[in-house]
Amino acid sequence: MKPASWTYAEEFVAEDEILAAARARAEEVGVVAIGSGGGATLRFLASVLEARAVVEIGTGTGVSGLWLLRGMRPDGVLTTVDTEAEHQRLAKEGFTEAGIASQRVRLIPGAALEVIPRLTDGHYDLVFCDGDKREYVDYLTEALRLLRPGGVVCFDNALWHDRVADPSQRDAETVAIRELGKAVTDNESLVPVLLPVGDGLLVAKKVWLPEA
Repeated sequence: MKPASWTYAEEFVAEDEILAAARARAEEVGVVAIGSGGGATLRFLASVLEARAVVEIGTGTGVSGLWLLRGMRPDGVLTTVDTEAEHQRLAKEGFTEAGIASQRVRLIPGAALEVIPRLTDGHYDLVFCDGDKREYVDYLTEALRLLRPGGVVCFDNALWHDRVADPSQRDAETVAIRELGKAVTDNESLVPVLLPVGDGLLVAKKVWLPEA
């Protein structure tokens, strides 16, 4: 794909002033937010699923959360987890600016692998992961427990700055994302696709499997 076509696709769904402000906050505090193409994909998935309950690992300053909430049902609730309480405070600013009712967002500060195990099995329509790349395989394990049959799990940075496709790259994050990809494709309960939006978005649907 030529760069001009990639840019055209990435910017096909434009961001408004509220998303632009959330993105500016991310840049100010050194958070790399999901790109507009990935955000539009999250909104699309949440809309197709008519998502009522969504988990997000990695609140950042609310860019991905805003996209998700715009695709969810009007009564949908986003549960979002981040280790940085200050980032969540900034995210809350964006949610307020967007007119999102406070009861539609549960902001939980803390480490994902300490918080997520406390959430309800089989309750969620979508799980979006954009936290510590080295924990991605563990996030997948938790997501499979959290998702209802037909639910969807998404991982941002699935191409990791073009490093995942380069076998010579062996840093911990790149290796972990490769391991995630193998775990997803090897899992018979998942229908996966790797989308070349932003820095790569790995998406998989949890299908119903009869008991053995």
